[in-house]
Amino acid sequence: MKKRKTVYLANPYGFSEQQRSTLLPALIEALEAIGLEVWEPFARNNNEDFSVPGWAYRIGQADKRDVAEADAIFAVVNGVPPDEGVMVELGIAIALGKPTFLFRDDFRRATDSDEYPLNLMVFTGLPRLGWERYYFKSITEISSPEKALVSWAQE
Repeated sequence: MKKRKTVYLANPYGFSEQQRSTLLPALIEALEAIGLEVWEPFARNNNEDFSVPGWAYRIGQADKRDVAEADAIFAVVNGVPPDEGVMVELGIAIALGKPTFLFRDDFRRATDSDEYPLNLMVFTGLPRLGWERYYFKSITEISSPEKALVSWAQE
């Protein structure tokens, strides 16, 4: 039996109870529906006692380790600018050569480029041509066979 691929879900939704209970489950469900094992950092690594010194360091190291060990990253890049923690996780994944997928259902542009909707560095982990296949504007696009995620998940 083929092992499911793992995807690190870089996102800022765990900081808000409303986003954690409404937005995050739908994203996780859509990724799992195409056969992926989702590593969501708030669920995996935030069981620290925040009253014990060093908790922030331990969480950061656990998240960094998960990015390195996951097969790919699926990064929520909403916001102007996007969440700085997500950007660091994305940078680590790009530096490690991980397959990179971006999710942005935020219609605001944050760029000087006519080609990309965000800072050009966010797109350095995507192919030059056809980068749009790795960029998702809605949850329903996650399961689209025209997008790169479905074919990558089934490789």
